[in-house]
Amino acid sequence: MKPLAVASALALLVTLGAPSAHAAVTPVPVGEPLARFDRIKPGVHRYLRYKQTGETLTPVDIWTREIRFESKDGRDRLHIVQHWDSGTTPAAKTLDSWFELGTFAPISHVRRSTKDGQTKVEGFAFTADRVIGLADLPDNAAKAYDVAAPQRTFNFETDMELLQALPLKAGFEASINFLHPGGGDPAPYLFKVTGSEVLSTPAGGRIDCWVMTTDYNRPEFPATRFWLAKDSQVMVKVVSPLPDGSAVVKVLLY
Repeated sequence: MKPLAVASALALLVTLGAPSAHAAVTPVPVGEPLARFDRIKPGVHRYLRYKQTGETLTPVDIWTREIRFESKDGRDRLHIVQHWDSGTTPAAKTLDSWFELGTFAPISHVRRSTKDGQTKVEGFAFTADRVIGLADLPDNAAKAYDVAAPQRTFNFETDMELLQALPLKAGFEASINFLHPGGGDPAPYLFKVTGSEVLSTPAGGRIDCWVMTTDYNRPEFPATRFWLAKDSQVMVKVVSPLPDGSAVVKVLLY
């Protein structure tokens, strides 16, 4: 075979054999069993949120996330309750969310936000093709909410537990359809495991973590980074850069 023909053949083999970036992405359809749903355990995790501007750290709040397995309407469900307590202003927020076991498919989501003594209630139901306001929730400010979701969507306000249930490994990439209840249309977001890192604890321990990133479909901004413990896949740390060069940091307290 002539040199030119050999080169052409090799180029063809490389083209055919090289996996494309698109083929490497794992879709995460809503309603199908998640590979590591068993990593989601009942219990409470508390996170400190603070803003970092240069060397200046400003506390924002304490974020509590509680995972429960309970019965609702005669069926076993996953129940996640979140609560924020502000350390600087008299404000608080509570989220109450229900999901199908094994798949993490969202069923309902209720948000209660209190500021200056006033509480705003927003409730949502996730159906097969829409996300709508809960009609029977008293004082629901989102009763008229109605957004089409022809491709079923996950609840963006419980992304940390969803990521915990994925088959994380080196080079893993996932496309996840998310909607922030009360916001605009659902959209797919790309999450990538970009490496691993060992974090040190104040008591001298070490946590071997996967490092995952997403740009939240805003490639013009620095990506948000997540550190998830390799054994439990619990979220240990999150760093979310802001356009002004500062960052919001979430770190697991216990």
